[in-house]
Amino acid sequence: MWPAPRATGPVEAVVSLPGSKSITNRALLLAAIADGPSVVRRALRSRDTTLMAAALTGLGATVDTTGEDWTVTPGDLRGPAHVDCGLAGTVMRFVPPVAALADGTVTFDGDPHMRTRPVGGVLDSLRTLGADIDDGGRGALPFAVHGTGAVSGGTVLLDASSSSQFVSALLLAGARYERGVDVRHDGEPVPSLPHIEMTVAMVREHGVEVDDSEPDRWRVAPGPVAPVDRTVEPDLSNAAPFLALAAVTGGTVTVRDWPRRTTQAGDALREILALMGCEVELGGAGLRVTGPTALLGIDHDLHDVGELAPAVAALCALATTPSHLRGIAHIRHHETDRITALATELTALGADVSEHADGLSLRPAPLHGGTFHTYADHRMAHAAVIVGAAVPGVLVEDVATTGKTFPDFAGFWSDLFR
Repeated sequence: MWPAPRATGPVEAVVSLPGSKSITNRALLLAAIADGPSVVRRALRSRDTTLMAAALTGLGATVDTTGEDWTVTPGDLRGPAHVDCGLAGTVMRFVPPVAALADGTVTFDGDPHMRTRPVGGVLDSLRTLGADIDDGGRGALPFAVHGTGAVSGGTVLLDASSSSQFVSALLLAGARYERGVDVRHDGEPVPSLPHIEMTVAMVREHGVEVDDSEPDRWRVAPGPVAPVDRTVEPDLSNAAPFLALAAVTGGTVTVRDWPRRTTQAGDALREILALMGCEVELGGAGLRVTGPTALLGIDHDLHDVGELAPAVAALCALATTPSHLRGIAHIRHHETDRITALATELTALGADVSEHADGLSLRPAPLHGGTFHTYADHRMAHAAVIVGAAVPGVLVEDVATTGKTFPDFAGFWSDLFR
């Protein structure tokens, strides 16, 4: 158990965050199928990104991770190979469409919990596009992709209502398929659309033609994938606990290098924190947030930015007015069932929380210390430390799970309280 540091007054801090995991892993994969070497500058070095680098290396690419700037040199894709997905949804869902291009069999598995996370939408789509997949009918890990060196591609209809990564996975590799891909979604609204927008923008930066002019349809033309020299933005979702620290202590926290324009879901923190009463200013020094005298609850749809839900729920548990967070049924399929986990852990610390099919309602209540379980979920750990900054005696179980996207998060966080 890790005792979460408690603030004794307003926290004043300026922080520089590691690079975005979402951008880093997309950049690595695109670089591995490009026509020449690419450079990924300020790449995030974390468990998820090292798993992606290892997966691509196993398939034939060369990934030099010795410095802050990583160089990726494509190679002939081949099996046999084994991909360890760990707890990385991006590895589990993004790499199979590339593995289908390999000559040989590629097997996939991961941490035990990953066997419960959905990947059937990607696997079924690959079958439709001409790939040979063996998953025993489970639509989950473990599975094998029997590559023949080429994928015919074409049109595929899928239901991506449980994860936007189903769409992104096909778009990332689509230019290498003989007929490209024409991906059509049929189902409830796709969650986390900013992540698909990120994918589309990054694929286009490699010179690939992408048509996303119709709702729920994305077309990638077959053709060359140009190498790119890319600088990774800071991970804005990882900014959530740091900006929340300003909100709950009445202090001021600045996150350096916040982009003026971005497709990252974390950019929504600017609007959310302003609605909760914070003073929010984006300037040359970065994003500056000053906490209010009284933190306000919100009624907010987080459908497009579900990854922020744990941090926002923690803030709402500390707010002085009621909150309702909705549109996030899909986060039940993230690293854990985040809706149930948040309701359980916040309630255990005294919060007044009601769980709904697609969200949470929270009402003001006095909180107390206790153990906050993280379920091997880095975002749950973020929620825990936010509460711990305002409530004495919060013990975080497995704070090391934050290493998924933020190396030495616990040390970095603790330094802010010294």
